[in-house]
Amino acid sequence: MKNLILSALLIMASFSLATAQESNSSSFNPWQFRLRAVVVSPDESASIGTIGGDVDISTTVIPELDITYFFTRNWAAELILGTTKHKVEATNTAAGNIDLGDVWLLPPTLTLQYHLTKWEKFKPYIGAGVNYTIFYNADEGPVADKVEYDNAFGFATQLGLDYMISDKWFINLDIKKIFLQTDVTVNANTALGATVPADVDINPWLIGLGIGVKL
Repeated sequence: MKNLILSALLIMASFSLATAQESNSSSFNPWQFRLRAVVVSPDESASIGTIGGDVDISTTVIPELDITYFFTRNWAAELILGTTKHKVEATNTAAGNIDLGDVWLLPPTLTLQYHLTKWEKFKPYIGAGVNYTIFYNADEGPVADKVEYDNAFGFATQLGLDYMISDKWFINLDIKKIFLQTDVTVNANTALGATVPADVDINPWLIGLGIGVKL
């Protein structure tokens, strides 16, 4: 445990030293911001207790803001911010298809990235990190009395490309996959005479295109 803590402290110290050295160069900008239009496409599946079936979650398009801090010219951390609303339907259940209304998701995601810098204009990068999704303002739809979603952690992977159009401004293409699972409870006593639990894998793809600036 002591060795693990010491290793983490040494890595942090190395990043801090590298950042200080890079900052001495007038051309190094540690902060950058992107604004993207993002298609959120769930790769969904579900295990629905007692009534069986699957789930269908709608695809949406949202604005997304991200903030990136470069420790060095290659290594960076990115915080991704956005919120999205999805329609939810239980399909092929013992009671047929069930409209479960809609729900809002707030999924802040933090990734650690490695950026390739060998080209002047093309700046590809790869990243991985953690996501925490908060479900809120759930509308249960016309059948259920109440639908509850558990907030959940997920793992995120990322692949992207910045194309420089000036020293500060760039165009960005970004693809993320979030591995996200939540436990859902559907209280449908009025329609089905039961409370139905479900294990739902959302696993969305996030495909974004936008513009960014280095500060």
